[in-house]
Amino acid sequence: MSLLTYKYYDTPEGQDIYKKVFVTSKYAVLTGLASATLDVLMFSHPKGFVNTTGRYMFYIGPLVGMASAFTVTTNIAQNIRNKNDGINYFLGGIAAGSIFGAWLRSVTVAVPAAVVLGAVGFVKKSGVDNGWTFMPQLPPSATKTIKSAKHDWTMVKDIEENKTWTTGAQ
Repeated sequence: MSLLTYKYYDTPEGQDIYKKVFVTSKYAVLTGLASATLDVLMFSHPKGFVNTTGRYMFYIGPLVGMASAFTVTTNIAQNIRNKNDGINYFLGGIAAGSIFGAWLRSVTVAVPAAVVLGAVGFVKKSGVDNGWTFMPQLPPSATKTIKSAKHDWTMVKDIEENKTWTTGAQ
């Protein structure tokens, strides 16, 4: 299976840890790019290439670290405990929350972040085990836009039998 098409749950927990770290890091990089771009354009306004790159790394680095810590901790806990339950995800959330607190250099943020991210991880694992859908797939008709050629924006449909006018070109 290709690394680019691999999904996190393609293999059981505790296996293919490097592939799982790649998957979670990929999403962390995308989130970091979006957050850093917002910061650079709207708030910090760094001058020069080096300062702009520094702002991007300020966001991307810790987010990738959080994703990697969550993935590695969860899978190592699975291998050590030999149990596939929510506690592994809770421990992964604690690891990610501690990195978040270190990023902000605050213990008062680290402890609640670790507990909250641990609880989110526990809920995610419960959802995976019980088949809950957190982000439902949209039907194809929901993605039509105002530019869609097949969308009819008229208030009332034309009645074909009462069209008695001509185009004027004779």
